[in-house]
Amino acid sequence: MVPLLVSVIGGYLLGSVPVAVLVARAHGFDPREVGDRNPGFWNVRERLGWRAAVPVFAGDTLKGTLAGLLGLWAGGTHLAWPGGVSGDSALPVYLAVAAAMAGHAWPVFAGFRGGRSILAFAGGFAVICPPGFLLGVAALAGVALVTRSFAIGARAGVFGIPLFQLLFAPVTYVAATGLLMCLIGLRFGQAARTDRPS
Repeated sequence: MVPLLVSVIGGYLLGSVPVAVLVARAHGFDPREVGDRNPGFWNVRERLGWRAAVPVFAGDTLKGTLAGLLGLWAGGTHLAWPGGVSGDSALPVYLAVAAAMAGHAWPVFAGFRGGRSILAFAGGFAVICPPGFLLGVAALAGVALVTRSFAIGARAGVFGIPLFQLLFAPVTYVAATGLLMCLIGLRFGQAARTDRPS
């Protein structure tokens, strides 16, 4: 029980660090009040450009990675190379990443007004299944190069993650990854409802 509590509480607090809000405020604005009002990388990049938004990209990804590593440590560091987490570590890692995504979406340090958790998910998946993560990065780079669109490449990389993981991990773990992705879908659905004119 203690490893699970450490994973969930630690993951949520890590995810709650409002990186985009901190970076944007240093440049004189709140990303929750401009653009698409999403306090994440894309909105900050639209306002400030790539260079200034890099800390948001790195910070939001790192939140998921650190949460995953926390869960891995709490669960006893069980790995099945090359597939990633296994055994007693699997549940704490998945819970820690889910908690980090929830923290990013509903951050206690930023009035529970957060982003869509895509980068936190990607960073956590780097711990869940490192080779699947690397294939996702390769897909992102390849599709972005062909289409000349980072956004399209990012979608290919993220949506391809369950397929890439299936090459290395049991289907039950892939299903758990799918559940993490459902949280992203939930956040997009909430954003769509919020953006509708009243």
